[in-house]
Amino acid sequence: MALRSSFTFSLSNFFHQHSQYASSRIFVSILLPKSTSLTCIHESHKDMHLAPSLSKRNLNLTLLLTVFLWGQAPMGDALLLAQELELQRYADSEEGFTLLTPSSWAKVDKAGATVLFEEKTMGSNNIGVVVSPVRLKTLEEFGTPQFVADKLLQAERRKESTKEAELITVAERSGEGGLQIYEFEYKIDSSRGGMKRIFSAAFVASKKLYLLNIAHSDKPESPLDPDKRMILEQVLHSFDAAA
Repeated sequence: MALRSSFTFSLSNFFHQHSQYASSRIFVSILLPKSTSLTCIHESHKDMHLAPSLSKRNLNLTLLLTVFLWGQAPMGDALLLAQELELQRYADSEEGFTLLTPSSWAKVDKAGATVLFEEKTMGSNNIGVVVSPVRLKTLEEFGTPQFVADKLLQAERRKESTKEAELITVAERSGEGGLQIYEFEYKIDSSRGGMKRIFSAAFVASKKLYLLNIAHSDKPESPLDPDKRMILEQVLHSFDAAA
């Protein structure tokens, strides 16, 4: 069955004005049919009114799945590492997700994001989560990690502002209670922000799609350094449903 996707609707004006959230907008769009649109009430990120959600698709996949698994440290070691990297736990009990965030990054209010953290010295470096309802019970019902990654990169390359987009890594891991979580890393060169490194994660729980998007500048003159990369990877791997 052919995948129907829409790239014309917006989550909010924020997604149009801030290119670092393009991947979250695209990710939602490839999971929603053309007739679907989302509208956000800006008074609270919890008050998100959404149009009818996605119908279940039975997809015939012939693509080979290439999965590169990031190593996961034991829980005790992971907690020690988080402390060393000055990461703190953020949990949203209402929406039902949790993740680590750099303690020096500021939580800010932006329309269209359930939660958003920005680096104080450079707001275009950010960590955001978007939550929206779907009829899927698992991401597997939509497609494999490689299938979703291919669709995500295809959508990025169709944007007029995109000069180049390159997929780096695709992975799948187990979260809370065996929850299926997809992870992606890719590079994008855009006329609306230059070169960026994007780390994304997604899972479906309680008929909600949870999307984590981490964007960081990765320009040739100031590339993403190994220490900062380690921090962002720990944030990526920490994204999960709340216990």
